[in-house]
Amino acid sequence: MIHTNMVFKRELPTPAELKERYPLSKSFAQLKARRDDEIKSILLGKDNRMLLIIGPCSADREDAVLEYMKRLRSIQDKVKDVIFIVPRLYSNKPRTIGVGYKGILHQPDPDRESDLLKGIITVRHMNVRVIEETGLTCADEMLYPDTYYYLSDLLSYIAVGARSVENQMHRMTASGLAVPVGMKNPTSGNLTVMLNSIIAAQAGQNFIYRNWEVETSGNPFVHAILRGYESKFGRSIPNYHYEDLQLLLSLYNEKNISNPACIVDCNHANSDKHCLDQIRIAKDVLQSRKHSDGIHSFVKGLMIESYLEDGSQSPHERVYGKSITDPCLGWDKTETLIMDLAHLWE
Repeated sequence: MIHTNMVFKRELPTPAELKERYPLSKSFAQLKARRDDEIKSILLGKDNRMLLIIGPCSADREDAVLEYMKRLRSIQDKVKDVIFIVPRLYSNKPRTIGVGYKGILHQPDPDRESDLLKGIITVRHMNVRVIEETGLTCADEMLYPDTYYYLSDLLSYIAVGARSVENQMHRMTASGLAVPVGMKNPTSGNLTVMLNSIIAAQAGQNFIYRNWEVETSGNPFVHAILRGYESKFGRSIPNYHYEDLQLLLSLYNEKNISNPACIVDCNHANSDKHCLDQIRIAKDVLQSRKHSDGIHSFVKGLMIESYLEDGSQSPHERVYGKSITDPCLGWDKTETLIMDLAHLWE
């Protein structure tokens, strides 16, 4: 008797098996723990540096991604007293209609069919290389809560996307993570949905996870990410302006949510995916911080999509270091922007 349309193709290795096969050394594990603590201190307001989560929309190829990360390492050294950089190494790409390139986890080679076994190995290998070769630890989006533990010893920051923030499994899994988690506002722009997700993830939860009954104590480092939203007519509406930040802060206070903190995503609906506008938006947010003590302490940093080359291309084109998903800011403009932000942050 057929009970499902699923075809069980092969059993994948467990996270423990993959970690044993591709381990992180003790010294780099200690480095990762130190970076985790620094991010938490920024979110708590104990460290006044900017948290800058920056990198490609999706990590499409190892050689270009590693070159980008090494460039980030170089500029991090120049701004280390003002900006704390967390590179984006996004391995999944949510698709609105469920088809198309879904990221390197699905397709390590964009020209080939999905290979999730090779994908999880590739993603882990890339994260290990970034830590070992640059001393940086990365951020990823938790598109699939079940896959997080393949990378739990490597990632320092997790984002929950606009289409996942209402999902109960994402909220409960976030409550059990030991690293900061940013909850994006949903595509509708409903801030209450995002704040309810933050409240749920900061609370202890009981649920089924990877065939286990688990209990969490809650994650106090869950916070908001403003990424803009879409109107009922499909038009992008930004929510990074001074008034938007004031509104979100007031809602935080009304709901008495712990550790008020906000990151502004400068791309997506905030820029209508016009990647060069991220420069203007980032500076606008920093200007808002100067005009309100509340916003100054509330806004902890920015999220920017950036790669080696400006813009984007189709997955089957071959421009090295150019995004095959959303358009990104190229390296020269990225470097200039980071240096400008270091002078503007107070």
